[in-house]
Amino acid sequence: MSLDEKPVTRGLRDVAAAETRLSYVNPNGSLYYLGYNIDDLIGRVIYAEIAYLLVHKRLPNKQELEDFSTQLVSEMNLPDNIIESIKKAPKNCLPIDVLRTEISHLGEYDIARGDLSETANFRRATKLIAQVPAIVAAINRIRQNKPPLAPKKEFSFAKNFLYIFKGDIPDELEENVIHRFMILHADHGFNASTFAARVTASTNSDMYSAVTSAIGTLKGPLHGGASEKVMDMLDEIDLEKDVNEYIQGLLDEKKKIMGFGHRMYKTQDPRTKHLRGIVEEFVHLERSLVLYNRCIEIENLVYEKKKIFPNVDFYAAVAMDALGVSKEFFPLFFASSRISGWAANVIEQYEDAVLLRPSAEYVGEFGKKFIPIEDR
Repeated sequence: MSLDEKPVTRGLRDVAAAETRLSYVNPNGSLYYLGYNIDDLIGRVIYAEIAYLLVHKRLPNKQELEDFSTQLVSEMNLPDNIIESIKKAPKNCLPIDVLRTEISHLGEYDIARGDLSETANFRRATKLIAQVPAIVAAINRIRQNKPPLAPKKEFSFAKNFLYIFKGDIPDELEENVIHRFMILHADHGFNASTFAARVTASTNSDMYSAVTSAIGTLKGPLHGGASEKVMDMLDEIDLEKDVNEYIQGLLDEKKKIMGFGHRMYKTQDPRTKHLRGIVEEFVHLERSLVLYNRCIEIENLVYEKKKIFPNVDFYAAVAMDALGVSKEFFPLFFASSRISGWAANVIEQYEDAVLLRPSAEYVGEFGKKFIPIEDR
């Protein structure tokens, strides 16, 4: 390394690539949305309020929330060509592959695709916040050989998401849970998917392309696929197997215990306690009770042996399972919640108007002798 070069920070750890007002991840165990601690928001607001907060950078008043919620529900109706495209997707591909494709497909219907004004971006953000969950629901219904459902005007946006996904009208508990689940996943600093979206937006590319980039990174098991891996682990630990033996086996083999530890937090992920509380509300269901008890045992063992805490993915897996969501759709529920954060970050990146282009340290060779093709 030459004298004018700086040390490399692998993975950009602790490197601030841009400024943001949207969310603050406090390493000491708290999370803020536009200055509001999530502990003060959970149970007091609905998801549409948080989506509005992130995009418009302030909480809505009663009339603004009513208008925004009405608009979201209206935008959940997908173009016929999107539905037909979902039907034509290979049945053996992952649902998140279909979602990624259809988000890109949605961009073809943007009648003002070159307009990056604030008004146009607010309109796109609202449409995407509504249509990502609608696409997820349509994928699920079509894969079950059932017709996609239209949203009900009298339902909240989050309740409609669960309704058009499952086909059953959610009860009060399920509605409260989906609101809280989506709020807890709405934004989280410059995580991989959000940063990918901002890199794409920094080129002045469109919002649909930026969100497609985000979903591409979310597909990775080190980001959006973690809850699915948690459920795989929980399912492997059946009633006959000793939990201590299973966890100790992972530790002995130096394997990662899915759903534990977080790069950003020195202590417990602040979202964990809320998700644990959500799961506790489902213990009247036999499967949820078994999974909950298993989670508590695993949590205690891992802390005892490794002094690390569960992250958002650990109890999120059980919460989604209790809601009747199959594990291949876990990353898609993450996307359906995080879309508000992605859209808000894209808008903020447009406002910043700086191309995100980090440098790299070259570690290759210099001065290699060229050999003509006939002599190689």
